[in-house]
Amino acid sequence: MHRVLGIDPGLRITGYGALEVDTLGTEPRLIEAGVLRLVASDPLERRLRQLQGDLDQLLDDVDPTCVAVEQLYAHYRHPRTAILMAHARGVILLCAERRGLAIAHLPSTEVKKAVTGYGHASKAQIQQAVAGQLHLDTPPSPADVADAIAIALTHIRRLNPKTG
Repeated sequence: MHRVLGIDPGLRITGYGALEVDTLGTEPRLIEAGVLRLVASDPLERRLRQLQGDLDQLLDDVDPTCVAVEQLYAHYRHPRTAILMAHARGVILLCAERRGLAIAHLPSTEVKKAVTGYGHASKAQIQQAVAGQLHLDTPPSPADVADAIAIALTHIRRLNPKTG
């Protein structure tokens, strides 16, 4: 049994989605999904500490075999955003590494292409695709949740291309 925790890093909202699949390559099943909300007005160091505590609790609750996290992407118009996201991503990687979990790094364009067929899909397209592929009654919301689920789903497909 593989349980993958996909994480979409953020300093205000960090989305997560846990998927489980057996070793036979059956369809992935959504175990849990949601967001970790940080207090945007708090200093950066306090938000990072809160993220670490919330993530440690989530890892205890979900007990994943692997953590899949979006790779950093720096747009030349917004370099500060990439620098700030690197702080959150670093906390996520540290929490997973301390537990000895496998860590997968996925580019956002690969994730978008894997779930929608288009590497530059919109947030709404990802939400719809994730809902359809996992047979959910409604699209995951907010978009950070759908992104995290898509990250986990893409990693599962990397492990076994016949899955999903």
